[in-house]
Amino acid sequence: MSQRSPHPLPRGSHPYTVRGTCRLRSGLIVQADLTRANGRAERQAAINMIHRHSPGSIRRLTLGVDKGYDAAEFVADLRQACVTPHIAQKSRYSAIDGRTTRHKGYALPLRHRKRIEEAFGWAKTVGGAAQTAFRGIERARARFIMTLAAGNLARLPKLLSA
Repeated sequence: MSQRSPHPLPRGSHPYTVRGTCRLRSGLIVQADLTRANGRAERQAAINMIHRHSPGSIRRLTLGVDKGYDAAEFVADLRQACVTPHIAQKSRYSAIDGRTTRHKGYALPLRHRKRIEEAFGWAKTVGGAAQTAFRGIERARARFIMTLAAGNLARLPKLLSA
């Protein structure tokens, strides 16, 4: 008779499946975090990064992210934190309304997402972050952040010459 796992996970899920979230400025990653992939952890990491960046700020920020972040609760949290959500809209049941999409600036952060995907692509192919070699979220997070820092160092000469 087989015993059940002590921590219930969704079917087909691995306890060390992780997702990364990062903040980009001028082509360099300035903030990163790694969380377990549970469907909400990436959104919570993004909210935490915003609060670390500007605790109690009333300055308006923008956040450009992909369709996975298009959830009513996340959009409400962003608006409460004085952040304009530039989220790629889902085709059905989108939480992004005309307040955001009617402006010309809505399309700009959506194009900047490509830069973040390039950084993740470099980390996975060159940096070896495609599959974690460590057990435990803290060790995997440290490796992920060090890999992204190495990616910044690799990009730095190209940015300085421009």
